[in-house]
Amino acid sequence: MPTESKSSERLRDEIAMLGHLLGETIREVAGDNALYIVEDLRRLAWDNRTGQPAAASRLSGSIASLKPPQLRVVIRAFSIFLDLLNLSEDRQRVRVLRAREQNTLASERGETIASAMMQLKAAGRTEGEIQHLLDQLHVELVFTAHPTEAKRRSVRSKLKTIRELLSEHDVETRPDKIARIERLIQTELAKLWQTNFIRPWRPSVIQEVQRALSIKPILWEVVPQNLSELRQSLAEAYPGHKFKIKPCVTYGSWIGGDRDGHPGVTAEVTEQTFQWLREAAFEFHSSTHHDLYDSLSLSDLQTTWGHDLGQRITEAVVRWPEVEARISKIPPDELCRRWLSVMKWRLDKTAKIALGGEPVFGSYADPDEMIEDVDALLESVTKYPGGDLLAEEVNVWRDQIAAFGFHLTCLDVRQDARQYRGVMNEILAACGLGASAEAVDALDEKQRQKLLIESLDRDLVFGKDPMDAATLSPEARDTLELFRVLHQVMRSYGQRAIGEHVISMTQTPSDVLTVLWLWRQTGKNFSDCDEYKTRLPISPLFETIEDLQNGPAILKDLFAIPEYRDHITAQGNQQPVMLGYSDSTKDGGYLSACWSLYRAQQQLQCVASELGVELTFFHGRGGSLGRGGGPTARAIRSLPVGTFRGALRLTEQGEVLADRYDDKHIAHRHLEQVVWSSLLAGGDPPTADPNEWTDMLDGMAKQSFAHYRKLIEQPDFVRFFRLATPVDEVEQLPIGSRPSRRRGGASLSDLRAIPWVFSWTQCRCLIPAWYGLGTATATVLETPGAVEQLQAMYKQWPFFQATIDNAELAIAKSDMEISGYYASLADQSENLKTISEMIKDEHARSLGAILHITGRESLLAGTPWLKESIRVRNRYIDPLNLIQVELLSRLRAGSQDPDDESQKELQHLARLSINGLASGMRTSG
Repeated sequence: MPTESKSSERLRDEIAMLGHLLGETIREVAGDNALYIVEDLRRLAWDNRTGQPAAASRLSGSIASLKPPQLRVVIRAFSIFLDLLNLSEDRQRVRVLRAREQNTLASERGETIASAMMQLKAAGRTEGEIQHLLDQLHVELVFTAHPTEAKRRSVRSKLKTIRELLSEHDVETRPDKIARIERLIQTELAKLWQTNFIRPWRPSVIQEVQRALSIKPILWEVVPQNLSELRQSLAEAYPGHKFKIKPCVTYGSWIGGDRDGHPGVTAEVTEQTFQWLREAAFEFHSSTHHDLYDSLSLSDLQTTWGHDLGQRITEAVVRWPEVEARISKIPPDELCRRWLSVMKWRLDKTAKIALGGEPVFGSYADPDEMIEDVDALLESVTKYPGGDLLAEEVNVWRDQIAAFGFHLTCLDVRQDARQYRGVMNEILAACGLGASAEAVDALDEKQRQKLLIESLDRDLVFGKDPMDAATLSPEARDTLELFRVLHQVMRSYGQRAIGEHVISMTQTPSDVLTVLWLWRQTGKNFSDCDEYKTRLPISPLFETIEDLQNGPAILKDLFAIPEYRDHITAQGNQQPVMLGYSDSTKDGGYLSACWSLYRAQQQLQCVASELGVELTFFHGRGGSLGRGGGPTARAIRSLPVGTFRGALRLTEQGEVLADRYDDKHIAHRHLEQVVWSSLLAGGDPPTADPNEWTDMLDGMAKQSFAHYRKLIEQPDFVRFFRLATPVDEVEQLPIGSRPSRRRGGASLSDLRAIPWVFSWTQCRCLIPAWYGLGTATATVLETPGAVEQLQAMYKQWPFFQATIDNAELAIAKSDMEISGYYASLADQSENLKTISEMIKDEHARSLGAILHITGRESLLAGTPWLKESIRVRNRYIDPLNLIQVELLSRLRAGSQDPDDESQKELQHLARLSINGLASGMRTSG
């Protein structure tokens, strides 16, 4: 399109300008010689990518000759430029979105709420069917801190300032003012150049909570906008019909509640997180109230209209006499303001409710009660002349209350089932229900279930002490304290403040019963009735390939236990189940994990449907492609038929939060696509998958799994991984609060999926997102007609298309020449050479497989802008890769003394290179 072509020219001009300003900054701050070195490496990298003879050896030779201070300059230069490139590409995306919005109706643009509604109307969906869909529609996006965004907030703030200056630059026409803006950009670049890119120490969990709160103002603005567009789209598609609408996207968080392998997440930290989220919610409500109070200066003296606000205000004064003093200073004719003042008084009272305390006189019992007061205001203002216009800003607050409540985001708790098992062994023994913790641990699964069920509601003591026995280990005491905190939160702040209780590495029904036992035993002092028994949503998390395969049987056995089935029945026959994309991929490889997750959803849904239970799947997708990443809307559209009925949860990893929510236009587009895909997946699902397709995928997944396991079970594979990737340096990065290993072990299974994927991404060998696909495809291609069938599957099956598209991007980002430099860091033993050759061969096969399946002549031929972005980036990423290889080589050849200053300098430079490459690849773990 001409408009987008012009926009692309602006992108190229902007990148050129920023490159020039960065060069001038380097010259001014670091000197001419520093700029010369940077430019020389940039030219050599370009020569290498354009096939100039001996350019590769000249590039690596030049890098090898650089001293640490020179390497520091080069790393910073290329890292900053890649940040600027990301910034410009994001601005380009916003320009394209704006151009489309200005030139095209929402219903005619792709992936909008309006287009989804028109498609559903065209498919014959009635008003009743749409209302049923809206009643079911609820996508909860759950923030996690890990992997944490690699950039410090200090760096992000300067990039944000540059973005704002570029926006001014866009509209300025006077040459003197343009020059001034460019000078200000250069000033920010100078500050950025002299800012430490690496955090001096790991952030605390509370600091991670603060970072997550920093993006909430964008959500506060965008979520109501999303709902407003939904209302408008419904009115256009079904004119004259009134629909009941609730928030279709809400937010949850793990930050401050994710205890899985994280000793820093204590009951005290979780308690503080609940309080901070609540305080933030009230701050937002107070700010919105202030704006609305300032805006609604409507007077009864100016118009005659009928409403009951006056009667409501009178009743409020009678019920809460304190209110009269507050409203007495407001003119009697300004009833909207008087009513808003009553609401603010009640809101302030609600904010004073202490954790574990009783309700405060005059406070709101829950957000729904506050919505009733907003509805009274809404009903009144609509009776004014121009009432529909006046109602819009009131509706915004109503939507914010409905979406964010008094908790802003619900807080999940997650813990490893093995950790809970150890704590439970200790507690049961302390209660006299076992001779020792070891004896309890030795029980088989049926015996353990029996013990947990029989003691579920018994009055228990630990020896001579009550439930807060000091004789227990610190881990057991903190676990009991956590559950007490959860009961206090539920009693004082309301059920909505608490999300799901996720049990990672769930392998048996007793893993789930353990959490139910802890909840019920610790709740007896926090409720006067049995309601506390039923309120906690407990979510088993199935992560490895084996656990995904065993999941349906575990769920079936769990539902057969009357006590647990009663728990589910009391929750409206709702059962959450979480699926782990990261560990399943690390365990079984990309294609096997994708298919195992797909089949597990089908089988889990089948078990639940037979027993009258409704599942809500919680998809633990990562930001990177090797951890289930990719566009959220694409993921929703590719869910198995029959497993999505309008409700699901998705993780939003820490590394993608800034990219998705720093800019309100991008945040709006993200949510728009999420709602679009959810409406269509729930309201116009595809037909069932043909048996021949599922049979083919079954075979391909088995082949892929076997080939992947053959790789990671090779002799010395862990040693190769340690030598041929920067995993040791990645594990030491102070970018997040959580340890890189769950249980401190040294095996591959103990390593978290995040450093696993992060390390392969750094060396441009993204095997977690494609290894095994090539061999699996090559096997089926031997069958006549297989190419045509695979291409039909790609065109017609959203799941297979999403799987292949994500793998295609990962292969396009991989570079076997660059990863070969990393492989050269390993010794030349036969075992390690075999592993290196296996990886190169599988990359070639996977690349060929993608082209066979898509029917295209080259990778990413269907998305030329993305292909061009990778091409442009390569000549800036390549030098960083080669510098990292050189630094790793020097580190490993150097002194092993941890106090050696030269080694410390090399370690710092290696971390800088990791940071820069994360920017260039636009992903970490």
